[in-house]
Amino acid sequence: MRHFLLPFLLFISLFAQQKNYSIIIHKPFDAALLDITQNYDRTISAIGFSNQNKQTTRQSKTYSDPFEYLASVSGQYGMQMHLIQVDDQANIVLSKIAKLSRFNKAVALVKTPDDGYFVGGYTLDGELIVVRLDAKANVVFTKIFGTKNYDRMNKLVLLSDGGVLAVGSSFTTRDTSDNMFETGLGVSDIFLTRFSKNGYMQWSKKFGTKDDDKGIDAVEAADGSFVVVSTTSYNQHTDATLMRITENGNKLWLKQYKSDDLLTPKRILKLRDNNFLVSLVEYNALQQEHIRLIKFDLYKNVLLDKKIFTTYPSGLNDIKEFSDGSIMGVGYVKDAFNTDALAMLLDSNLAMLRQEHYGGDNYDMFTSLVILNNSQVAAAGIHTDNNSQEANMWITKLNKDTTVTKVQFNSKSLYTKLRELYAQEIRNKQIHITQDLNIELLDKSLFFQVGVYKLTSAQKKFLVSFGKKLIPFLMKHHESIEQLQINGHTSSEWAKEPYTNRYLKNEKLSMQRAYSVFSTLFRSQDLSTQKWLSKIIVGSGFSSSKKEIFNNIEDKKLSRRVSFKVITK
Repeated sequence: MRHFLLPFLLFISLFAQQKNYSIIIHKPFDAALLDITQNYDRTISAIGFSNQNKQTTRQSKTYSDPFEYLASVSGQYGMQMHLIQVDDQANIVLSKIAKLSRFNKAVALVKTPDDGYFVGGYTLDGELIVVRLDAKANVVFTKIFGTKNYDRMNKLVLLSDGGVLAVGSSFTTRDTSDNMFETGLGVSDIFLTRFSKNGYMQWSKKFGTKDDDKGIDAVEAADGSFVVVSTTSYNQHTDATLMRITENGNKLWLKQYKSDDLLTPKRILKLRDNNFLVSLVEYNALQQEHIRLIKFDLYKNVLLDKKIFTTYPSGLNDIKEFSDGSIMGVGYVKDAFNTDALAMLLDSNLAMLRQEHYGGDNYDMFTSLVILNNSQVAAAGIHTDNNSQEANMWITKLNKDTTVTKVQFNSKSLYTKLRELYAQEIRNKQIHITQDLNIELLDKSLFFQVGVYKLTSAQKKFLVSFGKKLIPFLMKHHESIEQLQINGHTSSEWAKEPYTNRYLKNEKLSMQRAYSVFSTLFRSQDLSTQKWLSKIIVGSGFSSSKKEIFNNIEDKKLSRRVSFKVITK
């Protein structure tokens, strides 16, 4: 399958800049991202899990009871919910782990109108979790709920009233004292719970058939009812089941899509025309997956049933609709050697327009996507490094044509970061930074005397301190930096020389001043930094062409200076 792979740079270490927008977050043992959303400030947040583990060290206490030891580390080590937030420059700006008292897994993330989040998941011993976070990912409240049996959440749906609907499954209880007991439910049931925006549980109910049912996903219809997609398993068959319920959880209808092959639904989407689209994976007799999409209306009438056959077995884990009615889906594609992430663009009639595969030689998969405000797509998933058995968290951006998005450098962002870096120098009025990334020196001790280009001890001390901040900063953002210019300047006078001689002598003097600063900064770096710096640093002299003028009068003292200019790509 390698001839399908895009020649883009994957697999970077944490916080590194890159040409393509693809971030791999390495954590000990397996980790994954399972849902993704865009924030109101245009950053991207994704949720999943990582494992917090303690390396073997000498214990200050000896345990004879293994359960006592497990209790001592509960809530500190093991699988925990993990939220990642990234900006437009592919920088990770937030990485937060839940660290609840029991091992748990996050599967769903939805954005709230107040810029916070709802997170849905479950503990590994079978209870369900809904967590409300504020914009900084601080916990507002946590709800742990479920039955006496083993429960699992698959999706969290944001509702029009600001609340959420938790979609999952639960093993059937035969205890009639359990208020969720319903005669005729099977081995496993669809389990739905509705919460208000403040965390109040409005209702919690089970649904299903006499067979094994599992809730997969749901959407809220325009009239406030819910359409739920689930699986029904029996006699080594798996079918897709659609169900519509009222806003209070009363069943209106249930429709089962039977197939001779296994039929597993992955996601349901409410379309702009108020109809619905379900993404399914259908398995043939050889157990090879292919994509099936079913479009239907609120009254369970099938409007379009489309099978998409690809060269390799494939499936779409998530689907979203663009404003023009086209559909983007992400998932996986696999052959006998490896599994790659898949993105597929479909038109409004579900005809495939293009597809692309992404990843390395091991296991890679997209689990979810969000369509961004600029019609790009952010996808979350799982990546496995070559020669590794551990899964890693993965976020990438795609264009609508399924190509990988380039990191677009934002000079305004760099300007903001430079001002933060030199906040103290700016407060002390030693330097001034303009939005075009020009850095002017303001302190009078940093200007030159008439005809002088050699640096004073005060100038050298400041420049070494200045360079210790600037050079590492430029190296960190090297993918965006074209040049660092050091520009020497002079005032316009030069005794009684004619203009030509005066300008040329000032040109030489300005270049000497630039070289003095150039040399001081360069010599203060180590060898490896010097080699990198030599590729971008440029010294030049402007003579008196950029002298400082105030009220049509030249300020000769301020004109005798050196300035810096950062040129971006």
